[in-house]
Amino acid sequence: MTEISGAGRLTVRDRRIAWLFIIGSSLFALGAVPLYAEAVGLRLCAVTFFVGSLFFTCAAFLQYREAVDALPAVGATRRHSFWVWAPRNLGWLAGAVQLAGTLWFNWSTANAMRVNLSAALTEQQVWRPDALGSVAFLVSSGVALRDAGRGAIAGRPRTRTWKIGVINVAGSVAFGISAVAAFVIPSSGDVWNAELSNLGTFVGGLCFLTGAILMLSPESTDASSPAGRGTHP
Repeated sequence: MTEISGAGRLTVRDRRIAWLFIIGSSLFALGAVPLYAEAVGLRLCAVTFFVGSLFFTCAAFLQYREAVDALPAVGATRRHSFWVWAPRNLGWLAGAVQLAGTLWFNWSTANAMRVNLSAALTEQQVWRPDALGSVAFLVSSGVALRDAGRGAIAGRPRTRTWKIGVINVAGSVAFGISAVAAFVIPSSGDVWNAELSNLGTFVGGLCFLTGAILMLSPESTDASSPAGRGTHP
């Protein structure tokens, strides 16, 4: 989630983050469709995932920057800092872990574009960073959901931020299932369950796409939100 102005209007940065996630998640969902891979070939399909991961990283970078800007001011240079350490702040923690996850996806998808990788190299340079990125997304989305749920009042509708958090947790779980199913069997070099891996990526991409689209709808001004911000699409 991203910061919403007090009047309930989206900022320019909010819209940029949302659209970056919309494009990135759409590319991930598209790349997981078997008919698309058959139509364009495995190489272009791998490029599709790599480009999608770059959009994810750009969005995650902006969200991390937003989380840093939202930290309580300690000195005059706080808002101009980037490399800060604030693990007790849930917004910062979620944003930092998410950014790390997107970088793992960059590394994984970039290596997936290489041809003739051995089974050992595929496991080390494609599957392993993909698994680490999936774990990072799951941790980040869980932290963001917890942050969004703070201050909730019984009897009141859940905020848009919380709903997006739930969707993103579902997407992260789907990405995690995809990563497990994509494990490369050392003896044969085959993927353990390619169909389940594609399905997990497709469902995860659709979840993140849905969350990103919801980001374009301003939070209700009367909804209770502890911070008005979080992470993920």
